[in-house]
Amino acid sequence: MDDQQQWEELGQQLRVDSVRAAAGPKSGHPTSSMSAADLMAVLISKYLHYDFDDPENPNNDHLIFSKGHASPLLYSIYKAVGAASEDDLLSFRVHGSRFEGHPTPILPWVDVATGSLGQGLPIGVGVALAGKQLDRLPYRVWVLCGDSEMAEGSMWEAFEHAAHAGLDNLTAIIDVNRLGQRGETMHGWDVDSYLDRARAFGWHAIGIDGHDVGAIDAAYAEAVATTGKPTVIVARTKKGKGVAAVEDKDDAHGKPLADRDDAIAELGGERNLTVEVPKPEGTGQPHTFETAALELPRYELGDSVATRKAYGEALAAVGSARGDVVALDGEVSNSTHAEIFKDAHPERFFEMYIAEQQLVAAAVGMQVRGWTPFASSFAAFFTRAYDFVRMAAVSQASFSLVGSHVGVSIGEDGPSQMGLEDLASLRAVYGSTILYPCDGNQTAALVARMADLEGISYLRTTRGSTEVIYGPDETFEVGGSKVVRESDADQALIVSAGITLHEALEAAESLAADGIAVRVVDAYSVKPIDAEGLRAAARASGNRVITVEDHWPEGGLGDAVLEVFADTDVHTRVTKLAVREMPGSGKPDELMAAAGIDAEHIAAAVRKLVSA
Repeated sequence: MDDQQQWEELGQQLRVDSVRAAAGPKSGHPTSSMSAADLMAVLISKYLHYDFDDPENPNNDHLIFSKGHASPLLYSIYKAVGAASEDDLLSFRVHGSRFEGHPTPILPWVDVATGSLGQGLPIGVGVALAGKQLDRLPYRVWVLCGDSEMAEGSMWEAFEHAAHAGLDNLTAIIDVNRLGQRGETMHGWDVDSYLDRARAFGWHAIGIDGHDVGAIDAAYAEAVATTGKPTVIVARTKKGKGVAAVEDKDDAHGKPLADRDDAIAELGGERNLTVEVPKPEGTGQPHTFETAALELPRYELGDSVATRKAYGEALAAVGSARGDVVALDGEVSNSTHAEIFKDAHPERFFEMYIAEQQLVAAAVGMQVRGWTPFASSFAAFFTRAYDFVRMAAVSQASFSLVGSHVGVSIGEDGPSQMGLEDLASLRAVYGSTILYPCDGNQTAALVARMADLEGISYLRTTRGSTEVIYGPDETFEVGGSKVVRESDADQALIVSAGITLHEALEAAESLAADGIAVRVVDAYSVKPIDAEGLRAAARASGNRVITVEDHWPEGGLGDAVLEVFADTDVHTRVTKLAVREMPGSGKPDELMAAAGIDAEHIAAAVRKLVSA
């Protein structure tokens, strides 16, 4: 057989195996897999350079299924290349199998979890950025996209940034099969609508018949030869291609084929072709950056410094000591102070502009290649990218988010800029670490620790300057807390972190003048929280606890503390102080007083609690 005949036969095999995979669990998306089978047959046979025996090879290309529901096709590819067995394929969607309903990195050849549409291409941009500017290796990134997900704004954030960055190592393949979950997509088979928009965004765009293997071959060759800009191949296909009962039918999405055996026969029967995927070219290693000894910034006791500024200075220092650390920002680096890292390490700073989904996606893509990203923006704006954070946890990704401008204490900007949901939302992310420093030295120490953490970590920074209360040599464990005020006569415990810790200390001074001693704990590690330390502090304080936070009452520090005492035998009374009314504009102290989280209100709450 010549190449074209082999590709056609391989395409049919991938269709048959997709049908077989979905038949077992009686679920899955075989028809979405069948439409893209020819596209993938040519790619893996000639253009993808990948060593399936060495998935960690830094020179490997990257194949990302943005349309993750086409997992039967991906798993059929793994079988065809010899990476997966027949039993693996037929374990699709079975409890305990690695071959899950949508791909996840539990499989060594999968970079990131996909299935929430609109994510694969933005993450591919991050991998391609790493290839161009960090690894400086010639690997290519291939992303299979669905036409339905082209309605997602995140896809167009990716189109814009990829063109801006000149990512000619990135090729997107749009499988335009016309049909979504419930009927026709927005643009149907109007291939020109995709081509016109892609060209307007600065991409090289090629339109083809996605079942013509010769045209597919020519398009891939053209993509590889294109320099200076990314390429998109817009392929007109038919959903369910090859089986009359489901081909181009709008009621076949997400269902196994009704008659498995007839469908397989119509496709020409089972085949056992094997594909020798081209190995990566060359033996290059990722670029490395020069390093020096770690010298974190040091702030004197009593100084006043914003934790957001301490973050920027600390990250620059960590970047000097660790060449794997990179920083990304969403066009607010003069506020988050990521610009300090930019000035120190311009080759490792990435301006992602006002595109928070692409910001987080790029961080996810870079950590695929072993880099250690810190992504910063206003805390409130990360809500736009929450699905990317959620899916990053599914991907078992490790990177850090840094949210500034939190709570009412930001002042005059008003509620649109106030991060008041961030602790709750990020505490809910699987495996996350949440840190909330109160001063410059604590911030610096925690930033250094974050670079070594697995999973998704979040640092909450404060806009205004706060007094330095810890010495520069103080240590801070993730999962720890600090008792910052105590006596043998404590009648209550105040638990706080960040900006309101300073209000708690001021309240303690006021209460002491009235003869009421209180213990104050800095719960800077919101997740994991120091349960043992908090329980001990509560026992020493009459089991009366007040939590105070510049955050909504739901899901933040107060609720984290409540969980600590929920399953204890001794009843501990907990009062939560938090922002309960929609704030407006004003001076920080005015807004904190209005929210009932300033020193005066904390002291009043303690008096009420100890007199009850």
